[in-house]
Amino acid sequence: MTLRTLFSGLAVMGFVACAGAQTEEETTVYTMADVQAAPDAWRAVDPENLVIMETSKGQIVLELLPVAAPKHVEHFKAYVRAGLYDGTEFHRVIKGFMAQGGDVLKTHGAEAMLDPVEAEFTFRRDPNVAPIDSIGPADSADGGLLDGFPITTQPGFLAEMSFDGLVETIIPHCPGVLSTARTDDINSANAQFFLISDRGRHLDYKYTAKGRASKVLDVVKAIKLGPSPDGFPIANPDVLVSAKLIADMHEAERVKAYVQRTDTPEWRETLAEADAGRKDICTLPPVPAVVE
Repeated sequence: MTLRTLFSGLAVMGFVACAGAQTEEETTVYTMADVQAAPDAWRAVDPENLVIMETSKGQIVLELLPVAAPKHVEHFKAYVRAGLYDGTEFHRVIKGFMAQGGDVLKTHGAEAMLDPVEAEFTFRRDPNVAPIDSIGPADSADGGLLDGFPITTQPGFLAEMSFDGLVETIIPHCPGVLSTARTDDINSANAQFFLISDRGRHLDYKYTAKGRASKVLDVVKAIKLGPSPDGFPIANPDVLVSAKLIADMHEAERVKAYVQRTDTPEWRETLAEADAGRKDICTLPPVPAVVE
């Protein structure tokens, strides 16, 4: 894959969707010129699944994946649409792990809260209808990419033996993944969310992942850390100034986002190299994306 490294501050904003682990190397940033040059190599993001967060540390762009957690995605969008995340704090931030925010109860009161959502730790996937770009042979692979999202899954061949013809699948807690906070009750997930900054695989099958940060992780990693191993309390924490769903914005104000397809020869080569090196899905290079 030919990579061209650009620096921040470009007139055309680019961002990288974090499907894999961030490294200390310079990050390749693509622009609309790349999309226009090879339109078949890019997927347009549905504005119903695109959220722009303005924070005191900068902008975070989120893409949601309804197929992975439909109830959680609708719940999250309801809070965004009501403006209830505006002014909330990143109240718990742990270095090397995650940044947690969205405490609507503290900021807006109990009357603003929705009912909690039942756990959606996994989802059932038809390998024929929603195939992944896999690490290894498609019928036996346990990891890959689905529309640029990191995925771990039961091998496809098990679909023929399952009760519903589907296989159990999750979004693993790789860097950049958006997940849902909860109490000890697995069905208590509500407004609070967290973004994985580095390592979070120990949360797989225990918390509901529903999207990813489609931008380099510099903003998430820059959010003010908590003083203790538990990540709180934080004096003067960073703030989520506003969160907007692109579909709700006026047509003239909407941004358009594009994610690089991963069924191309270049990505097949990358996935083959990952298979040969027996690499985990969270160590794959990030899947590029561009905002117009």
